[in-house]
Amino acid sequence: MPPAFSPGASTPVTRRLIAVDALRGVVMLLMLLDHVRETFYQHMPLSDPMTPATTSVGLFIIHALAYLCAPVFVLLTGLSAALYHQKTGSLRQTAGYLFTRGLFLMVLDITLVNAAWSFALPPREITLQVLWATGLSMVIMSVLLFLPRRVWLVLALIMIGGHNLLSHLHAAPGALWSLLHEGGWITLRDHLRIHIAYPLLPWPGIMALGFCLGPWFTTLPRETRRKYLIRSGLVLVAVFFALRLVNGYGDAPWHSGANPGETLMGIFSLTTIPPSLALCSLTLGVAFLLLAAFDSDPQDPNLVYLACFGAAPLFFYLLHLYILKVLYAGAVMLWGHNQGDVYGVDHPGRIWMMTLILTLLLLKPVQTFANFKASRPRSRWLKYF
Repeated sequence: MPPAFSPGASTPVTRRLIAVDALRGVVMLLMLLDHVRETFYQHMPLSDPMTPATTSVGLFIIHALAYLCAPVFVLLTGLSAALYHQKTGSLRQTAGYLFTRGLFLMVLDITLVNAAWSFALPPREITLQVLWATGLSMVIMSVLLFLPRRVWLVLALIMIGGHNLLSHLHAAPGALWSLLHEGGWITLRDHLRIHIAYPLLPWPGIMALGFCLGPWFTTLPRETRRKYLIRSGLVLVAVFFALRLVNGYGDAPWHSGANPGETLMGIFSLTTIPPSLALCSLTLGVAFLLLAAFDSDPQDPNLVYLACFGAAPLFFYLLHLYILKVLYAGAVMLWGHNQGDVYGVDHPGRIWMMTLILTLLLLKPVQTFANFKASRPRSRWLKYF
């Protein structure tokens, strides 16, 4: 880990770290964009998958870009675990880190993250979100590590490619099947319910796939690695288009719209909870291509700025949630509920403007924390962020 993440830093920054952190930075900024939409555009809720006939093009693009967030973040978590294993050289130490950090993320999800969304104490509803799914996948990976690498790859492909076979199965309300694949609500008692927003499958498979990428970044020359990434990315994107052409497996079928634009939106209207095979193919394919593109000049200022956000993702995640909550509360105090029972802006373009302003405001604190974290590589608690 380099001691600084700022343009002009005297210490060289490795291409490997820049590529991984820059892509993670892209993911975090797209997540910010979508969370601004969820906060200030609540009056226009979206279905999953989106309905082209009732969704504006601007709103569709914002949410479609967010498709990249969770799958790519979990893929990079697996890749980062592989790089950590290469650094330590100890399978047991890597497994222990994955297990403890996974538990840490799960606790954060049901405490600080839920509080940021609801501000309700004591909570009446607990939502299991992306950090819960990521943390539980890390706990599972801590066990899978002791299996041969080929077994991980096979399990990853089965989970990613085969979980849509389970879509027609439905469990009774409150069943553990909801936690595994279907999502939904589980009632613990009269005044406490659990909303499973991110069921488990196929997240461990995506993380295992990321771990399998480790040797490409630790043993291959850069040009060979970029060639593998580009080829793999193009194959995955081709799989996406093949699935949508067949239109019978991998996601909800799309239908021709009233015009070509609406038809195109139908093709890219994908199921995110749980992420369909079509969505995984598209997003992971784009991730491979972006990794290849970012695996270039480590002194590129644009990559270094993106890497600032990717070097401290958990800090950025928690910080932006609370800032959005404070901003929303302030908007309600100043202007009241102007869209039914919520406050909301009146055009998707304002979502982009607000995201740009927040990106500029968040850059310095995130950069400062990333530098603080990098300057203390031996800190036991900082590595969890």
